[in-house]
Amino acid sequence: MGTQRNPVVAFDLYGTILSTDSIVEQLKGHFPLPIAQSLSTSWRRYQLEYTWRLNSMDRYDSFDDITRNSLHQALLEHGEAPDHAVVNKLLVAYDHLSIFPDVDRTLRQLAALHNTTVVVFSNGTQTMVTNSVHHSPDLSPHKDVFAGVITVEDVQKFKPAPAAYTHLARKMGKSPQQMADLWLISANPFDIVGARASGLNAIWVDRSRRGWMDAAIPGLQPTAVVQELDEIVALIPKG
Repeated sequence: MGTQRNPVVAFDLYGTILSTDSIVEQLKGHFPLPIAQSLSTSWRRYQLEYTWRLNSMDRYDSFDDITRNSLHQALLEHGEAPDHAVVNKLLVAYDHLSIFPDVDRTLRQLAALHNTTVVVFSNGTQTMVTNSVHHSPDLSPHKDVFAGVITVEDVQKFKPAPAAYTHLARKMGKSPQQMADLWLISANPFDIVGARASGLNAIWVDRSRRGWMDAAIPGLQPTAVVQELDEIVALIPKG
């Protein structure tokens, strides 16, 4: 991508652009609403927890396997035997999650910017993330906004491991001295802290409007906090 000091806007996908809670609509086709909502929460919790466990054990498994395994765990905890056909349908549906309401107008504004590179940066596999960008009914109309899809598959370390953010910088042609040219956009506090620890700028999307509370490393704060995603456009330096 070259070494010009142009900003790179790297969007986290799951939980930032795509609502993981939107899988409830598909879960409702197989389970009563209260169970569907609870399953969605547990599924996401284990999905994240498994990535952290694997990082801690210096092991790697693909995000699609993790997504399947965390669904199995959530089902078992709810007293539901994982049905192969149902699981497969839900995993296919995971490639078609809905975007948050503020994503559409944000991506339209970013499409008009010059000298700013916009990418997706995700723990997901290249196949999973590409499928979502190109086939999600809500997100696919904006696929041309993204200059690329960067995932952690090549380094086999999940965010917030430093290797993940170094991989992003390298893919974007940024040297270790240019980490501040990278702007991570995420609604996941662990991702914000990981990015800041690696020298990136990081904007936290606080859609719940509760304020920053992550105390894992109290001295590490987001570069900025927004409540609506489109607020980021005014905060990112123009290349």
